[in-house]
Amino acid sequence: MRFTTSFVPEIRFGEGVHETIAASARALGVRAVLVVMDGFLAAGGLGERLAAQFNAEEVTVEFFCGFSGEPKLAAVEAATAAARGKDLVVGLGGGSALDIAKIAACVAADAHGPMHYALAAHPLPGRPLRKILVPTTAGTGSETSATTIFTGPEGKKLWIWGPETKADLVLLDPALTVTLPPNLTAWCGLDAFVHAFEATTNRNAHAGAALYAHAALGLLVEALETAVKNPADREARGKVLLGACYAGIAIDNSGTAIAHTISHALAGLAPVHHGLATALGFEATLAWLVEADTADLAAAARACGLQDAAMLPGFVAGLMDRCGIVRALPAAFAAFTADDLAREMRAPENQPMRRATIRPVSDADIDAFATIMMALPRAL
Repeated sequence: MRFTTSFVPEIRFGEGVHETIAASARALGVRAVLVVMDGFLAAGGLGERLAAQFNAEEVTVEFFCGFSGEPKLAAVEAATAAARGKDLVVGLGGGSALDIAKIAACVAADAHGPMHYALAAHPLPGRPLRKILVPTTAGTGSETSATTIFTGPEGKKLWIWGPETKADLVLLDPALTVTLPPNLTAWCGLDAFVHAFEATTNRNAHAGAALYAHAALGLLVEALETAVKNPADREARGKVLLGACYAGIAIDNSGTAIAHTISHALAGLAPVHHGLATALGFEATLAWLVEADTADLAAAARACGLQDAAMLPGFVAGLMDRCGIVRALPAAFAAFTADDLAREMRAPENQPMRRATIRPVSDADIDAFATIMMALPRAL
């Protein structure tokens, strides 16, 4: 066995740790900071408190909140422009805020725009701005991964990858996640679950990633349902947040697989929450996947407290039921057919995830999965 594990940033976990953002930035020796922050967090008073933090540390701060939904090219470009001349970028919010912050911190170090680096067309600048990442949702694991996702000019999901995107410091504070609504808690949590599962069962899986992936699966199985049903339970929130972080480390080492081929393809057709799309794609493919009957699938099942991989489809369906996940797509998908989704699944940007899947994914398989997905109600 031979493998290499990727760099894991410094991680600080605990209630109230977000109150040290400015002091942590000052300790890194910076003087000018851009905070990329979800607008609803800023409007809720967190922006003012954070500005006071930086003022007390005598660090100049500027806020960028000009985005909503999935990261779009215009927002990434605007954040990059705002980051130029800064020493550090703080990403505070969900996966969109973190991804925008990561890209801006890298691209601001050079004269080129984000599209210059999309799909690894060119290496990222070697001296990015420093980065502190503070997630307020528990799903994407962007705080510990080298991957960033944004929507390009044609509405397709693109990625920028490189160790340069990774954080210098990650702050995990369960207190920042308690206001996340139950449906978003469930969608994000299932996204993290699929990250951990795919990272430890695909063709790129190795023992270094499994260490984090299996820990993530255990934490999420233990706490996700509680976090959905009892949002104020900070112990459960903390376990889900840590599970998502560990899952991010796992995918940073081993990547994802067929469920993410589907979720990225869905996003290429119409707006849909990534966590929901991934959960739906995972459920649609899991029975087919576990027929591979590999040692890695069996180990993942045991990490979930199950005897064997054959129990996984029923277990996941039950978890989704208990977390209140409705099996439906947004109404915007009424304009599309299974053929449209199959075409997106075959797009070049989605092939790495298809190839990483432990079972070979034939064109017939893609057609079958697309048919399952597009048979879902378009009722959200």
